[in-house]
Amino acid sequence: MSASSDTFRLYGTHTLEQPPIRLTAGRLTADLSDGNLRTIAYDGVEVLRAVSYLVRDRDWGTYAPEIKNLKIDQQDDAFSVDYTALCKGPDATRLAINVRISAQDGAPLLFEADAISDTGFETNRCGFCILHPIVGVAGAAVTVDHADGNRVETRFPDMIEPWQPFMNMGAITHTVMTDVTARCGMEGDVFEMEDQRNWSDASYKTYVRPLALPWPYQIPAGETVTQRIVLDITDKRAKLPTAKTAGHLPPVMLAPGQRSGRMPAIGMIVTPDEAEAVLSARDALAEISPQELLFHFDPAAGHGAEAFRRFADVAALHSGTVTLEIALPCKQPLATETRLIAAQMRDAGFKPDAIIISPSVDRQSTPPGSKWPECPPLEDVYAAAHAAFPGIRLGGGMLSYFTELNRKRVPSGSLAFISHCTNPIVHAADDLSVMQTLEALPFITRSVRAIYGDKAYRIGPSTIPMRQNPYGSRTMDNPGGARIPMASTDPRHNGLFAEAFAMGYVAKVLDAGLECLTLSALTGAFGLIAGHGEPFADAGRRPLYRAVKLLAALAGSEWRECVSSGPSRVLAFVTKTDNGSTLRIVNITGSDQEVDLGSFRLADELMGGVLALSAYQVTSIDLAD
Repeated sequence: MSASSDTFRLYGTHTLEQPPIRLTAGRLTADLSDGNLRTIAYDGVEVLRAVSYLVRDRDWGTYAPEIKNLKIDQQDDAFSVDYTALCKGPDATRLAINVRISAQDGAPLLFEADAISDTGFETNRCGFCILHPIVGVAGAAVTVDHADGNRVETRFPDMIEPWQPFMNMGAITHTVMTDVTARCGMEGDVFEMEDQRNWSDASYKTYVRPLALPWPYQIPAGETVTQRIVLDITDKRAKLPTAKTAGHLPPVMLAPGQRSGRMPAIGMIVTPDEAEAVLSARDALAEISPQELLFHFDPAAGHGAEAFRRFADVAALHSGTVTLEIALPCKQPLATETRLIAAQMRDAGFKPDAIIISPSVDRQSTPPGSKWPECPPLEDVYAAAHAAFPGIRLGGGMLSYFTELNRKRVPSGSLAFISHCTNPIVHAADDLSVMQTLEALPFITRSVRAIYGDKAYRIGPSTIPMRQNPYGSRTMDNPGGARIPMASTDPRHNGLFAEAFAMGYVAKVLDAGLECLTLSALTGAFGLIAGHGEPFADAGRRPLYRAVKLLAALAGSEWRECVSSGPSRVLAFVTKTDNGSTLRIVNITGSDQEVDLGSFRLADELMGGVLALSAYQVTSIDLAD
């Protein structure tokens, strides 16, 4: 197999990401990627997840600037980087950012940028973004220096904060390890922090320009915008250990954990546009046999009686339960709208077991400082739905993401279940960032449980491509199959990457006790089956097909926790069925990993205690009873 075809098998595209350039200054290391710094570590411990200079368009899409005149100087105990980043906006507008990055052993890391436009430039945000990791940091002590000189001793949020936890920031200091602290100073503007776990990003994000200020805004022609980030590490350890060097990672050790539960039902989303394709793929639907079909209905998108006739035809093929997802326009009296939908549904012979209803306008996010759009009280929406659909389970929440559910908490007393989606490419779409979003999922589910208790809980549809953009007017077109944020299609949905992401997703949400999890459609851009002419050997089935089929077969069976010594590399869980116990393992990285299974008794004793996993491999190992 050629390198190009192997790349396609993994990522659904023949294009590989450029590997980062490792920079070192004594005990400090950082990876330079696309002009920004990732994985900034001290003595091997992550200090900051990233320091980036970002430019966002009016739909909060992130520009991918052209890097010019890149110069990297790596010395024995110091490094420096210089370049110019060029952004091209609408109507031939331009923005140039001159960047200087430097660090020396024992001295602060500096990241400086001067932005200037000769045409004027429209943007929602232009400036630095600093990401703190969440694992080992959530709930930990932190010191915030405000721009007015006030200093506050506080903590990073543990439960996910719906609004900005820290405002008017000039610096933030946290403990990296015992006797080692990191102070990140921000100069040139006023910064604030948001809890990016809302969007399933595995970070707290400190960004420039408060959201309460108007956006989009103009950078005037000829005006220079200067900002600087200063990262200062203070090491008070009496005896410094030998500095860690990059090398071969030890095997990931897997061991039995204490927690257990039942595997969730598996759902698939069906839209009116894809209903005919689903009917044509009835054999695949029967083979997968999901427990739930989730039908999407949006009158504002032109869905009407014909959609229900198509839904009824699909539902007739399905032996499991059916849920109707309604984006209610709320443009007429609620009773009128809900009764019309009920009549159309009834006339078509479509009989869902449950309904999820949400005002259409609630799919759009309301950022801090913005005016909430007009919307009927949710209590009235739910009352109208109960009246129009008597005897049918009624669910609520958000048809968009946890962010919106956290910011507009629904009155759940009359609801049978709560639901929301997630998406991993809201802010970043590189391979590492997408897989890192898995770290945020337990924080999301724990926050939902803290708000809604033991109410039945569903997640999905949650896919790598974005089905709807709550933060702008549209999802991003992606005709070239690139890795871009907020895109309606994503090449990795076609590759082993998506299968690994799905299995990792399941491993991270099992403890939430989900009633149902929806990770895909059957057909279309979010589907398990590729479109006509797409080069897949297995009858057009994407690798994700295998994962969803397996998970549907495991629904309702017992799961048991598996603890990984390297959860950023390998995740696992145990399932127990009538056929015995099986260890489900997934490599969530693009490189080979070794896994130590010595804590488990294997059914095949000749297999040995160490397992080799290739990039994004999913495998199952039978265990001895």
